[in-house]
Order: sequence, then C-alpha cells, then structure tokens
Amino acid sequence: MTLFVCLVHYTKPLEQVTERLQEHREYLKKGYERGILLASGPRIPKDGGIIIGKFANKDEALAFAANDPYTHYDLAKYEILEFEPVLHAEILKDFLK
Repeated sequence: MTLFVCLVHYTKPLEQVTERLQEHREYLKKGYERGILLASGPRIPKDGGIIIGKFANKDEALAFAANDPYTHYDLAKYEILEFEPVLHAEILKDFLK
C-alpha cells in the first residue's frame, strides 16, 4: 500500500457543497471502516478539503475519488498525490502495513 494525499477542490459555491456534506461524510466513513483512510477535513479557508489514505495504487485512489458524492454531483475535483512514507511516527506503523 502507498499513501496518497487527495486534494479536493470545490467547483461550486460552498452553499451547494454544504448541501451534500452529509452524503460525502457518510462515504468517507465507509473508507475509515475499510481501514484505508487516515484523516480528512476541510481546508482553511473552506475552498476544498484534504483526505489522506492508503490505496494499492493510483487507479484505486482515482476510483475512490470517482465514487465520492462530491464528484457525482460535480461539486469537486480531486487532485491525487502519491508518496512513499519513508519516515513516519510509530503510531502509523499498523496503518501502513
């Protein structure tokens, strides 16, 4: 597994994004339950969000992004950044297995 930072860029006004926030969070919750997400939340200022997760490859990360309700409703675009966590806090050891 490789770590990915998913930069979520809102493409519609925040009011429209907020209308689908609960659906988006429910989708993310499934990722946490599957053990693939580490952290997520809005950027400051609220012009998008950040999701950190582990995926087998970039295609899997792209598929995750494609299934987000924000993508379905054309509320956001994902920018996927892959990186290799050479150094990390001990607390992440199990997550990175």
